[in-house]
Amino acid sequence: MDLSEIVSRYDDELRTSDFADVDASANGLQVGPDEHEVESVAFAVDAAEQTIEAAADGGADLLVTHHGLSWGGIERVTGRQYGRIAPLIENDVALYVSHLPLDAHPELGNAAGIADLLGLADREPFGELGPEHIGQRGRASDPIPVDRLRETLETELDHFGQGVRVLDFGPENVEDVAVVTGSGVDWLDEAIEKDVDALITGEGKQKAYHEAREAGLTVFLGGHYATETFGVQSLQALADDWGLETTYIDAPTGL
Repeated sequence: MDLSEIVSRYDDELRTSDFADVDASANGLQVGPDEHEVESVAFAVDAAEQTIEAAADGGADLLVTHHGLSWGGIERVTGRQYGRIAPLIENDVALYVSHLPLDAHPELGNAAGIADLLGLADREPFGELGPEHIGQRGRASDPIPVDRLRETLETELDHFGQGVRVLDFGPENVEDVAVVTGSGVDWLDEAIEKDVDALITGEGKQKAYHEAREAGLTVFLGGHYATETFGVQSLQALADDWGLETTYIDAPTGL
């Protein structure tokens, strides 16, 4: 399949252009020629030397990641940037990136993956960012004890042995849940305003402890990487359906 066809399909499905004004990431094709035949695609959360070299060593024609290389432009291709871009060009590996569009997608996204894991129903958009939403809110079929929810996340997430931290200030049983993966505590105020029982995200900030405590909200911190593996794996499943050879490169950070 030609690279342009893959890019077009992903861009259409993810509504990439709709996020141009709200996302610092240059979503879409970040590295690659106008025409490029793709047979093998690698998928990873981060575009870094580790994952890029693994994709090249595995013979991938395309690497698809959630976190890319360009955040508001690249002024110089030196140092770390050169170390990441050079292997792509030298090995003829294109790079496609989807950051917030992949967080936001109601079926393929990272928040959707957590909601699927927990079997949340009655879902609605959550995590307002301009005209878009990058998370989801839903209800558990039965109230879930906080310890059991933590155990589920700890068992299922790729947290590199670091576990799941809990700011346990809400009700003993969780039913109404908001999810914003990655660095999602910036939406703690929205969770408080909408009176959810718990917010599930990746990493925390110092101020979130007191804000959650004062509001009586439980916050689950599963790790930035761990909460954002779902989206790229969903994109991998699409590529499988298109008849492409795929592989997933797991490079957990524990953060």
